[in-house]
Amino acid sequence: MIPVLFCEAQTNNLPPLDKSPMDMSYYPTNYPVLKIQDKATEPVLARVIYSRPQKNGRIIFGDLVEYGKVWRMGANEATEIEFYENIKIDGKKVAKGRYTLYAIPLQDNWTIILNKDVDTWGAFKYDVQKDVLRTTVPVQMLNEAVEALAMNFEKADNGCNLIIAWDNVKIVLPINIK
Repeated sequence: MIPVLFCEAQTNNLPPLDKSPMDMSYYPTNYPVLKIQDKATEPVLARVIYSRPQKNGRIIFGDLVEYGKVWRMGANEATEIEFYENIKIDGKKVAKGRYTLYAIPLQDNWTIILNKDVDTWGAFKYDVQKDVLRTTVPVQMLNEAVEALAMNFEKADNGCNLIIAWDNVKIVLPINIK
């Protein structure tokens, strides 16, 4: 007979389930799985780590996420993006490394910001002096609302695009390797 151990005291000390769970996306998509299966056909280029807030019937852009103010691109910790090689965004060189990804949303476009201050919560200590890059991308309106903030990469001619969608809004950030 195998003894059964109860860890009731331990489970009571666990934090509650986060309403905005953390997620991660790679380019190429599913890179870690492809790598261990020896099916990766190209090296990893980028990874984004973010928390996924839910719409929950709220008005997101212009209300919960205020127009014209720096936003952490998710919930909880500020979203981080890592590049595994030197890249270009909007023709500007960005060295490989890890950056915080912020946005300043407006109705028609967003200013996307890469900032070198990482491991931070929200945008409360955002420092414009630590910006590495700013670029503006147009807003695309969606026919159906996206319930949970979603970020993923898609293949593009010269690298990949980071797709960010939430509520009825989508933006595309081109990331070039040439």
